[in-house]
Amino acid sequence: MKIVFMGTPDFALHSLKKLVESPHEICAVFCQPDKPVGRNQKLQKPPVKEFADEQGIPVFQPESLKLDMVKNCIEALEPDLIAVVAYGKMLPKAILDYPRYGCINVHGSLLPKYRGSAPVHWAVINGETKTGVTTMYMAEEMDAGDILLTKETPIGETEIAGDVYDRLAEMGADLLLETIEKLEAGALNPVPQDAAQVSFAPMLKKEMGKIDWTKTSEEIINLIRGLNPWPVAYTNTNKGIMKIYRAEKEQIPSDLPPGTVIENPTSLIVKTGDGCISLKEVQLQGKRKMDIVDFIRGNTVSIVL
Repeated sequence: MKIVFMGTPDFALHSLKKLVESPHEICAVFCQPDKPVGRNQKLQKPPVKEFADEQGIPVFQPESLKLDMVKNCIEALEPDLIAVVAYGKMLPKAILDYPRYGCINVHGSLLPKYRGSAPVHWAVINGETKTGVTTMYMAEEMDAGDILLTKETPIGETEIAGDVYDRLAEMGADLLLETIEKLEAGALNPVPQDAAQVSFAPMLKKEMGKIDWTKTSEEIINLIRGLNPWPVAYTNTNKGIMKIYRAEKEQIPSDLPPGTVIENPTSLIVKTGDGCISLKEVQLQGKRKMDIVDFIRGNTVSIVL
C-alpha cells in the first residue's frame, strides 16, 4: 500500500519506523515546521523529520493544510492511505476524502474518552487506572471519527505520564500496522463513537502545574505524575519556584493548614487538604533536579501560598 504519513513528535516516530520496516511504501512525510529551541533559538527538526531525512523520504512542512498547493501535492503523490499520528493539524475535507482507503489516525486514549492534544497526561492527572490506544477513521471534527481498533493498558499507581506515553507510542505503532493490514483485507468493522461518553484532553499549559495544597493528597500526587516530564507541577516557596517531580502519600496526623511544611530531618512533608505528602524529587529555580535526601542537606524551604 502507498502511504503518506503525517506526524511530528516522538510519539509519531514509533509508528513511522514500524511502517518503514513493513512492506508498505511511505511516499512522503508531513510534519510541523522546524521550531526555534533554547537560548539561541536555533531551529530544530521534529523527530519525525530527522528520521525521514535519514531514510530519504520526502518531507513536507506546510504552515497550513488548507492551501491549494497541499491538495495538489497529495494528489500528485497518489497515496492509497494517509496515516496520521500526533501531527498537530486538522485535515481539511478535500484531503480526508482523497485516499481510497481514507485517513486513519492513532490516538493515545480509549476513545471517546480524552479527545484532544494531551490524552495521556489527562488520564494520569484524573487518576485513571487504565488507558490505551485507538485507531479511527478521521473526520472533520477532532478525534470524532469511527473507531477501528483499540488496545488497552493499565496505568500503575506510581507511573508518570512520560512512562505511559512511551508505552502507548509503541502500542500505537503496532496497532496502526494491524489496522492497515485488516483494512487491506476488508476485515474492519468501524464503530461510531458514543457521544454520551466523550471527554476532552486540552493542551497543557505551564500555569496549570501550580499546586493547590487544599486539594486531596491523591489529587496533588496525580497532578505531579501527570505533568512529569512536562510541564512539571510546582509550588512557590521562600526561595523561588520549586518544581516537584515525585511525591508519595504520608501518614502523619496533622491539623496544620494546607501548604505547611512539616519539619523532618530526613524528608520534606507538606500538609494537603486531607493529609500529607512526602516530596521525593524536586528542583529549585535555577538549580539542578535533586533527590529529596540530597536536597534537604542544604535547603530549608517554606511554601508561599
